[in-house]
Amino acid sequence: MTEEQAIRNLVKTWMAASAKGDTSTVLTLMDDDVVFLVPGQEPMRGRDAFAKSFEAMSAQNLHMEGHVDFKEIEVIDDWAYCWNQLEVSIRPGNGPAMRREGYTLSILRKRNGKWLLFRDANLLGSPVKEE
Repeated sequence: MTEEQAIRNLVKTWMAASAKGDTSTVLTLMDDDVVFLVPGQEPMRGRDAFAKSFEAMSAQNLHMEGHVDFKEIEVIDDWAYCWNQLEVSIRPGNGPAMRREGYTLSILRKRNGKWLLFRDANLLGSPVKEE
């Protein structure tokens, strides 16, 4: 498997685990020192902060579906970056779905032969209700 394919698999595994609310799998895909950047919020630092946020969303009985369109993946030794167009639909229980779309830029680091998310800048737009 090429390095690029390994990174594609990481992103696809992330999306599938997120859709299932599988926190433990998602946490295995990120570096201990992960940082998430989203507009209008302070940086989310570390696995523990992510786990708290993810589990709070899961407790709200949200159903998520998403699609990733890879735009670029570049590997430089044990570092890589990729940017994607991301579409996410989140449905709270039986309520109307909220759709968000935009771009993400991720920096990955290879540790012990495994690619892990190190930094992530998420530029998804404001939620739009689906009809």
